[in-house]
Amino acid sequence: MPLLVPPAPKPALRSALAALGSPTAVRDPRTPALRSVSGPLSPDLPLPVHVLDRVTTAGGAPSTRLVGWRFLIRSGDRAVAAAETILTPDGWTFSHFFEGPYIPSTELALRQAESLEVPYQPRLLSVPELYMLTLWLHGDATADPATGGPAPSDLLVPLAPAPPGIAAHRPHRVADLLPVLTLRAAPTPLMGMGSPA
Repeated sequence: MPLLVPPAPKPALRSALAALGSPTAVRDPRTPALRSVSGPLSPDLPLPVHVLDRVTTAGGAPSTRLVGWRFLIRSGDRAVAAAETILTPDGWTFSHFFEGPYIPSTELALRQAESLEVPYQPRLLSVPELYMLTLWLHGDATADPATGGPAPSDLLVPLAPAPPGIAAHRPHRVADLLPVLTLRAAPTPLMGMGSPA
């Protein structure tokens, strides 16, 4: 069943298109792939980017917030970079282009998700405490992509590179992966140190 990719806000798409048309933005030193591509570039597969505020919540639902929209930048049939847009007090604006291992990893995870039998809304979920990015497959495929948190039955697919001990590209239910992430993010007690009571 196909993924139900939500439409990005029109101002976010316009800002990504404007940046692609700007020689200054495309020639940024962080994106050699964009400088070396000949032919047209186009933004594709808009994904809302959410951040998990705290992994170590004391029970209850995980807290997330929308921080931007990410567009894969295509040259022909392959993604060569991504464009990130952010919400400012003046509205949606282009933030930056980037490239690296998360680009092909996102494409692979999306292809894998297309083969699932249940419709999902794809989102990206960043877990800053663990330097981790996941493809978040939200079970309510028609939900507002800017709101809501991961439901226990939603799927998280860690993108490569994933933290040690967490397999990339293996889907996990939120209810199963969140406790693992909580343990990983918990501070390690110092050996031989007593309680600070």
